[in-house]
Amino acid sequence: MMKQKDSAVGGLTSGIAHLFKQNKVTHVKGHGTIKSPNEVVAVKEDGTIETIKTKNILIATGSEVDEETIVSSTGALSLKKVPEKMIVIGAGVIGVELGSVWSRLGSQVTLVEFLSNIGGVGIDLEVAKNLQRTLTKQGLKFKLSTKVISASKNSSKVEVTVDSAKGGKQEILDCDVLLVCVGRRPFTNNLGLENLGIKTDEKGRIQVNSRFQTNVPNIFAIGDCIPGPMLAHKAEDEGIICVEGIQGGAVHLDYNCVPSVIYTHPEVGWVGKSEEQLKQEGVDYKVVMFLHLSPPNLASAATPPSGSLPANSFLKSTMNNINAVPGLLGLFASLEVIEFHLPAHSLPNSPIFGTISSIEHYRFDVVEFVDVAFVDDFVAFDVVEFVVDVEVELVAQFDTFLDVQLEALVFVPFDAID
Repeated sequence: MMKQKDSAVGGLTSGIAHLFKQNKVTHVKGHGTIKSPNEVVAVKEDGTIETIKTKNILIATGSEVDEETIVSSTGALSLKKVPEKMIVIGAGVIGVELGSVWSRLGSQVTLVEFLSNIGGVGIDLEVAKNLQRTLTKQGLKFKLSTKVISASKNSSKVEVTVDSAKGGKQEILDCDVLLVCVGRRPFTNNLGLENLGIKTDEKGRIQVNSRFQTNVPNIFAIGDCIPGPMLAHKAEDEGIICVEGIQGGAVHLDYNCVPSVIYTHPEVGWVGKSEEQLKQEGVDYKVVMFLHLSPPNLASAATPPSGSLPANSFLKSTMNNINAVPGLLGLFASLEVIEFHLPAHSLPNSPIFGTISSIEHYRFDVVEFVDVAFVDDFVAFDVVEFVVDVEVELVAQFDTFLDVQLEALVFVPFDAID
């Protein structure tokens, strides 16, 4: 399994190198420091120094794992054997994913989370509860609303002291491997930012305007090193839009269209604002929850009746348009949630229009090909039909399944196989 993982990583990185070469991008391997608004000094792997002069600089240094841990999320991908017992601190996206992996491999996994729900901030709580119920049936254990006091290594075991987030009686847990998944930090140290007075916040994230421009006019930044979710697909779209802006194009990215996914089994995907966020903002909305089942004539063998429960929040705006805000739990949820979220502000009344290329897609999955296929294309449709390699047909036939006069787009997702 590890060999396959290493092979996949190697294939992806070599693929990027090929794209660099194909598009005549010079790759300088080493550590770069910004010397002036038009100069970057690179210390190469062999110790030689190269000064690169440029008109514009784009900082895309990403983030790094906080290695003040016993095992980080990076280390969890390279364990030599399956631990008998594992404790995961943090039940957000990464914690749940890695905990699920090692649980399926045979480890007894307990996740400790300070929040009262799994999946992190932004996930719909109804979806989070159903995911937790499903993962519990698979053998994972959860301690929510719980904080970690300390961790110490004794011989071959790790002892973790936990306590209720509200205070209470402490408890000592033991494990063979302690995995800490409490987030990442922007990689912005030793870049020369302070030499030019480039502003960062208290977390070290570079401050940018709506054009991804720093307070130094010709220096830009995107991705994990600026505020916002640390997601690869977000960083990629920011990079594309930023460079288009440098070339004089329009710069706009609707962060409500940035999807999130948890690659467990079943998968979870969501995009847009959750019901809880709409409540906090005082926005009128309608909630529709239904079992992930298809009509009889479209019976799906792809999604087994595993108790998955999609929770959809439909937002009604002041213009009487409806914006679908899906949160899905089920097989191929990562495929469905993307195509079933088109912002109402991009849609005329009827027929239904949408700019597919304006929707962000996860990395890396089948839906990534949608970005490639629809970049810069404007698509008009009354029925969305997208057939993917796994032979799952995702269909939204609005007039048939919604007995309403369409004034905007509402997606009701379901699975179907020919």
